[in-house]
Amino acid sequence: MLASILAVTVPFFALVLAGYLAGRGRVLPDSAIPGLNAFVLYFALPCMLFRFGAGMPVLELLNPAVLLVYVPVQLLMVLFTIGVTLGPRVGLKDASFGALVAAFPNTGFMGVPLLVALLGPAAAGPLITCILVDLFITSSLCIALSQWVAHAPGDAAAGSEARAAALRALRGALSNPLPWSIALGALFSAMQWRLPGPADAVVRMLADAASPVALFTIGAVLWRAGQHAHARTPPALYLPVALLKLALHPLLVLVLALSAKAMGLPLTLFQITVMTLGAALPSASNVSLLAERYGADNGRVARIIMSSTVLAFVTFSAAAWLFGVQPR
Repeated sequence: MLASILAVTVPFFALVLAGYLAGRGRVLPDSAIPGLNAFVLYFALPCMLFRFGAGMPVLELLNPAVLLVYVPVQLLMVLFTIGVTLGPRVGLKDASFGALVAAFPNTGFMGVPLLVALLGPAAAGPLITCILVDLFITSSLCIALSQWVAHAPGDAAAGSEARAAALRALRGALSNPLPWSIALGALFSAMQWRLPGPADAVVRMLADAASPVALFTIGAVLWRAGQHAHARTPPALYLPVALLKLALHPLLVLVLALSAKAMGLPLTLFQITVMTLGAALPSASNVSLLAERYGADNGRVARIIMSSTVLAFVTFSAAAWLFGVQPR
C-alpha cells in the first residue's frame, strides 16, 4: 500500500523539485517566474476548479459540516501559533505571518490535484470548501493581526489600521480568480448547464495543465522567495512552525472532526480523511509574496514554506499510509 501511495506522491514532489532546480540553475529566468505563476493562478487552476465545481452538487463545494469543523480549527491554529512564537525576536507582524503559513496549506496548487489522484474526484469538494475558508477568513485574520502593530497598544488607530488591512485582504480574495471559478462551476452545476464543445475542450486543456505547471511553479516560487529573502533566519525561528503545520494542524482537524461526528454532525469518514490530509499538506507558497508585500520577515516565511514542503514528502505520505489510502 505504501508503494502505491509513493507512486503518486513521488512524481508530485519531484515536479516541485524540478521547478526549484530550474530556478536555481537559471534554466528558468527569475523574470519568468511571475508569468508562470500568473498562468496557473488566472488560467489553469481556475479551469480545473471550474470543472470540479460543475461536476458536483453545490453543497459539496460549500459543505456546512466541513465549515463547522474547519473554521474553528483555523482560528485555533492562528491563535496558538501566534501565542507560542510571539516574543522578543518575533513581533506580532512576523508571528501573524508565521501563523498564516502554519494554518494555510497549499491546497490549491498542490492539494486538489494530489488528493484527487489519491482519493478520486470526490476529494475536490471538501478541499474547495477549505480553500474558500483560507482565502476569506484565515488570510484576512492574519493580515489584520499583522497590522495591529502599526500603532501603540490601546491606540484607536491600531484597530482602524487592522480593520483596513482586513478589508484590503478581503478585496484581494475577491480579486482572486479561484473563488469566482468555483462560484461559476457551482452555478453550472445548479443550473445543469454544459459548455459548448470547443469551449469545453479549451477549459479541459487548461485544466489538464494545472497540476504539472502548478507543482513546477511551487518549486520555482520557493527558489525565488529564498533569493529575495534578505535576512538569515536561525532554524529555531522557522522549523518549529513548519512542524506545527505538518503535525499539529492535521491532528487538530482529525480530533475536532471525529468529535463533531460523534456529536451528530453529518460528516463522513471520507470527508474527515480528505480534510485531515489537506491539513497535512505543506504551507501555501504564495504566502511569501504576501509577507513581502506587507513588510514581514519574508526570509523566515520562505524558510517555513521550504521546510514544510521538504518534510511533507515524508509526513504526508506517512499520513496517507496511516489512513489506509488506496490510490484510485
